Amino acid sequence: MWLFLLFVAVPIIEIALFIQVGGAIGLWPTLAIVILTALAGTTLMRAQGLSTLNRLQRSLAEGGNPADPMAQGAMILVAGVLLLTPGFFTDAVGFALLLPPVRAVLIRWAASRITTSGVVYTSSTVRPAPDRGDGTTIDGDYTVVDEGAANRPDKPSGWTKH
Repeated sequence: MWLFLLFVAVPIIEIALFIQVGGAIGLWPTLAIVILTALAGTTLMRAQGLSTLNRLQRSLAEGGNPADPMAQGAMILVAGVLLLTPGFFTDAVGFALLLPPVRAVLIRWAASRITTSGVVYTSSTVRPAPDRGDGTTIDGDYTVVDEGAANRPDKPSGWTKH
């Protein structure tokens, strides 16, 4: 129901704002503002998106919790979509989402509404597979017969199927 109201209300708000602003300043200045806000928003979104991506990579490299940079990145993505959508209301919401304090408040609000039922912890340490003794391991010795044979294309190494 909320999604339906959103899809109905946002276009109505945008149309009303276009009529009001266009009537006050004219058609061409209104269109110029829409284009300039899209360009400025895209530039800001790209800079903040790259910064957030760096924070995410650093968090993962240090073994930290990547939830905050991922949530920040999702909100920056939504901000970018809103800024590319023509309109004054969507631009205002998109620019608001580019402000870190606004994102922090929204993330805290969303986190308070989410409950977790369990946590799964995995280790990034690589351990060798245990030897099951089922015959899948092949053990062997080798002897180098001619060290220069591998570097000469005219003399096959013995590993090539003919």
